[in-house]
Amino acid sequence: MVGTTVDRRAASGLGAAAAGMLLIAATYGMARFGVGLFAPRIGAKRPELTDVLGWAGAAQFTSYSLAAVLAARLVDRRPRAGLLLAGATAVTGCLGVAIAPTPALFVLAVFVGGMGGGFASPALVPVIDAVVAPRAGAAAQSVVNSGTAVGVIGAGVVASAAASVGAAWLFMALVCAAATAAAWWPARARGDLPAARPAATPPARPVRGPWRLLAVPAVAAVIAGAGSALIWTFGPLLITASGAVPAERVGRLWIALGLGGVLGVLTGALVRRSGTRGGWCWCAGALAVAGAGVGVSVAAGSAGAAYAGMALFGAGYMGLSGVLILWARQVWPGSAGAGTSVLFIALATGQALGSVGFGLARDLLDPAVLAGLAAGLCAAGGLTALAGRR
Repeated sequence: MVGTTVDRRAASGLGAAAAGMLLIAATYGMARFGVGLFAPRIGAKRPELTDVLGWAGAAQFTSYSLAAVLAARLVDRRPRAGLLLAGATAVTGCLGVAIAPTPALFVLAVFVGGMGGGFASPALVPVIDAVVAPRAGAAAQSVVNSGTAVGVIGAGVVASAAASVGAAWLFMALVCAAATAAAWWPARARGDLPAARPAATPPARPVRGPWRLLAVPAVAAVIAGAGSALIWTFGPLLITASGAVPAERVGRLWIALGLGGVLGVLTGALVRRSGTRGGWCWCAGALAVAGAGVGVSVAAGSAGAAYAGMALFGAGYMGLSGVLILWARQVWPGSAGAGTSVLFIALATGQALGSVGFGLARDLLDPAVLAGLAAGLCAAGGLTALAGRR
């Protein structure tokens, strides 16, 4: 009987981890990052939206930060509500992008869709911890966090197969709804989630380290985030416009990015070997080389450089975000969740600023120059991590 109970919990935990991965895939890889992927087709089919793509990129990064702030106050008490908010905002955003008749409504839809990831990640942490056996908790969280790469690959497949932009976003709205239901189902009747426990005594206040310990990684995240915004928001558009990759094959660029992102699971080993600062420098350096590769692809029309640059970008970015989590745990061990939120908000702030800046600069600078600037920012973000090192 005991063995049967353990087997059932293991199966339940595996299912919850897989469902959580799908929710991250839908909210991050599709609802949040899908705008950059579809930029070439959006520009071709709906040219009136081309001029607001930079603002749309800034909108989704900003809304992600807003949702992360709200989630930090909500999901510790009501994680199931956080899951539902993640799904509702992602679905609404995808539907809005599919049918938005004006640039203003398009940006608003992207803003709403970008909130999904900000709610999903914090809400899934207590859900997975409650459903999964303690000894499997770390592995389960790793499975969930791999969802971004999976979602990016899925979005690339959708972009390659869909007959139109509207149809693709309608399909992704359905995926977001299904993923939300799958993630909510194993948590629906749990009595060990915070919202289900009697509040007999107030929970202990988490112990936080000095804010100055987050200063260096936060500044580094803003700078590297600004550099990463070029590829997230405009990468496929610049590559297809240069002729390096035909517009009808744009989905392959995103698939390459997602496949590279799978290497993000090695972040823990990298940090154990090189430390948090060293791991950050390696990942930021990968982003810088990726930006240079995209620059070569648009200058020389090289498809190989484009695919290689996107794959390396995926590996560097997934590793970068993983290092931020480990850095927060190192310097704020008593409040790692709050520290992670701070650093992720810093990363998204840089991405919002970068999206606007690169959007304004697109008409003024050659695409290869823009890629060089992005690479320089990523490299600067890596070097910033060495500040104050003893």
